Amino acid sequence: MTRLALSQLILSHFRSHRRAVLALDGRPVVIHGPNGAGKTNILEAVSLLSPGRGLRRAAADDIARQPEALGWKVTAELQSLAHVHEIATWAEPGGARQVTIDGKAASQTALGRIARVLWLVPAMDRLWIEGADGRRRFLDRMVLSFDPGHADSTLAYEKAMRERNRLLKDDVRDAHWYAALERQMAEAGAAIHAGRLETLARLSAAQDGAETAFPAAELSLDPPEGTEMPDTAAALAEALAVGRPRDRAAGRTLTGPHRADLAATYTAKGVPARQCSTGEQKALLISLVLANARALAQDFGAPPILLLDEVAAHLDAARRAALYDEICALGAQAWMTGTGPELFEDLGPRAQVFEVHDTDGASTVKDAGA
Repeated sequence: MTRLALSQLILSHFRSHRRAVLALDGRPVVIHGPNGAGKTNILEAVSLLSPGRGLRRAAADDIARQPEALGWKVTAELQSLAHVHEIATWAEPGGARQVTIDGKAASQTALGRIARVLWLVPAMDRLWIEGADGRRRFLDRMVLSFDPGHADSTLAYEKAMRERNRLLKDDVRDAHWYAALERQMAEAGAAIHAGRLETLARLSAAQDGAETAFPAAELSLDPPEGTEMPDTAAALAEALAVGRPRDRAAGRTLTGPHRADLAATYTAKGVPARQCSTGEQKALLISLVLANARALAQDFGAPPILLLDEVAAHLDAARRAALYDEICALGAQAWMTGTGPELFEDLGPRAQVFEVHDTDGASTVKDAGA
């Protein structure tokens, strides 16, 4: 089977870990131990092998182990389709995150070309009932899994919008300054919107006909009530130009993809996700992550690496077993955390198990099968 999996992971001065070395064989990975022992820190390290700020969205300096504050480093060996890559990412104190692939300096976008990493963490459990910002980030991570260039479009859009917002707050009236920034926003914004719509279509197709224990979700991308989202660069540029007086009064840009919201409906019940029970909302999230993984397996040629933090604790025994079966059928290297090994009994020998403990203020990792 064509694989996307880590065969080695090394953490140095990363959060609670002074040094941790995990030798991996491609099976799903179970990491169990007491709360606060450092389990999620391992998943965060893996998430930094993809573009962006990782599953905690942490600043580089916040990741370094304290009190040493020596900086941090994550090194990994990645089997990606027919190739094996050596990846390293690190940050020195006060410095930006650096990346090398096979010993050569690389961009974070380049990570997205050789690795696909998806995650689900407890902080996402309130995704459907909190603000639209979190739902946009959730959607954009899925877009990024298909198109690493989505990160460049997002950065370009946000940079131009910050400059435009500064002009608006300063009550600048020079149309030429606005026009130049709005052209940049329109180009990047149209690419962002198109990428999001394409991703929703792929997720919908991946859910259709899939035999799964998790509920399907009907997804849509909605602009603020009473408005429309321009779907071309020309239309967005025109909307931004027309909206300047209103935006000056507000002191910020009120039109564009930064205002869109991801909406989901529990398909079988016809109930919006925000009105579903806590368990149903969690099941819908898992369903979307699995749909994303199935679509990526077809698109990229191998299923992505999955990071599922404390996922077992929120599922009943039947759904836990169903999730493990789906992960193994997909062939994904899923990294799962939990407080005890009993949560993962249904995986049996299909998973590689590690124990994490806090020892004298530092995390220690032990291969439970060694």
